[in-house]
Amino acid sequence: MPKRKTSLSGRPEHLTGIISPKTGLNKKSQPKVLAIIPARFGSSRFPGKPLALVAGKTLLERLYETIARARLIDRVVVATDSDDIKKVVERFGGEAIMTGKKHLTGSDRTFEALQKLGGEIIINIQADNLGVKPSDFDKVLAAMMKDRKTEYASLAVKVDDEEILFNPHRVKVVTDKQGDALWFSRYPIPFLQGITGNRLSHFNFLYHVGVYFFRRAALTRFHSWKRTPVEKAESLEQMRILENGGRIRIFKIGGPIISIDTPQDLNSLEIDNL
Repeated sequence: MPKRKTSLSGRPEHLTGIISPKTGLNKKSQPKVLAIIPARFGSSRFPGKPLALVAGKTLLERLYETIARARLIDRVVVATDSDDIKKVVERFGGEAIMTGKKHLTGSDRTFEALQKLGGEIIINIQADNLGVKPSDFDKVLAAMMKDRKTEYASLAVKVDDEEILFNPHRVKVVTDKQGDALWFSRYPIPFLQGITGNRLSHFNFLYHVGVYFFRRAALTRFHSWKRTPVEKAESLEQMRILENGGRIRIFKIGGPIISIDTPQDLNSLEIDNL
């Protein structure tokens, strides 16, 4: 396998201009906006998933490159419990830190990264979702910078396929009139009473995208709370916020969003959509 070319700075050539002094992603000073990709090697359904190859690049590298293009993100860091993942990230020119092995959620791992790196707005970006655009990150960040009352935020996409609606790996979300989340579930919500046939023609269902925006104090508060009953029942960390009375502002974005949960998902992946 041929070696990748490097620039004069020693950074791999394909990341030169993406991770640059201008963007601030390599600064060691405390960032204003810190993007964390929590990446653990162990997974019951797909061990080593962050390092799975998609058209010659790992999932992590593809995601890292996209995040690094967001205008309002100051620093991107992979938080991992795996030496192998850390080495791969550093090999493609990214930044990674080691975190503990006992974290039960990505947001709890993100909190450890916050303690080490600092930041005012912190983003937890799950390593198995592709398709969120740099402009999507910037849209949410700009809104949070304008409205400091927004402590938690996340993303959702309109469901356009009933297979997604009934897939428990695609989490559904319902919102109030202001766009704040009312509930998340792996079950299709809301239930449509008396409706048969094509449900999508009767309601604009939304599925949740695994990206969480926190203010520093809000993430600290999240980590201090014990895991909650519905969080445990559905295995959805965001329910910890709702069960403790918090509000999560949901921003709708366009698709397609590609979620990789099993090795079979890679087989059906359409490279043109990346």
